[in-house]
Amino acid sequence: MPLLINGERIDLARPTGDMIRAYPHLEEKAKLLRSQPAQIVEPKGLLYVQQREFAVTTPKDGSVSILGSDDATTCHIVVLRHTGSGATCLTHCDGSDTEAEVSLIMSSVKSFSNTTAYGSTCFATSQSYIAAIVVAVGAFDLQPDDVHLVTFCVTELNDREEKDIHFPIIYGIAVNVKTAEIFPATFPEKGPDEDLRSAHVLTGATLTNIYDAKMEQLHIGPYFWRPFPHVDFWLEQDDKQILQNLSTSPLAEPPHFVSHIRSTLTFLKEHPFPSRSLFPDRKPRIYKKNEEGLWEQVCSDKI
Repeated sequence: MPLLINGERIDLARPTGDMIRAYPHLEEKAKLLRSQPAQIVEPKGLLYVQQREFAVTTPKDGSVSILGSDDATTCHIVVLRHTGSGATCLTHCDGSDTEAEVSLIMSSVKSFSNTTAYGSTCFATSQSYIAAIVVAVGAFDLQPDDVHLVTFCVTELNDREEKDIHFPIIYGIAVNVKTAEIFPATFPEKGPDEDLRSAHVLTGATLTNIYDAKMEQLHIGPYFWRPFPHVDFWLEQDDKQILQNLSTSPLAEPPHFVSHIRSTLTFLKEHPFPSRSLFPDRKPRIYKKNEEGLWEQVCSDKI
């Protein structure tokens, strides 16, 4: 079944701008969303999703109440919610394999319900790469179940211009899995295992489910990669070179982008063979929320 707006199938032949103007309520919802100040989401009850990751949970989850992600410039942050079960997915996609990724998150949400997955989606991205938006919308349109597009904060609806340079207004999104509220957000803590997860992405990861909602456990890995090419060379480069060569939007990245990349490269240098240094037993790192609502690593014999 198709991707729907107000019960009508979207005309994919129509340019993105024309589609936005054909449904004024989408523009109004995007204006309302981007007018909200970004909330600082603390680690308690948070499950932070990095690029090329996704997580799904339900309102019954006793550990996680917020899913969130940020640092999206040319990427898409997508929220998909089953209106029957309340199962909610948040993913941070970069267009590497959009059709397969959409099918994966749809099936993951549907696994929590026996009924058809009528969902709502929210995209947050920059003004760039309209073609990527078209591909993402088309991928949802190919799904066997109805998906209702409720919030669409993309391209011109999430763009500000300063000295002829385009920036996203919203870099990060969070969703309350209990209430389905979506809001702009920033995240002081992006762990656990932030560098490890970033290294997984930088070495060519595919979209990965990081959460077991039934066990309320975060699973990281096992991840494997070959030594990162020319890692010493990249670590010697100045900030401008890293921005120009390791970013898809060098003029619009958040201030911490370069330090984040340097930290990830250093991690890759320290762990050229993760099968030896990080995952010798070929088992994931498993975390559960403790009594303070923070992630705490658990041993396999405690699971």
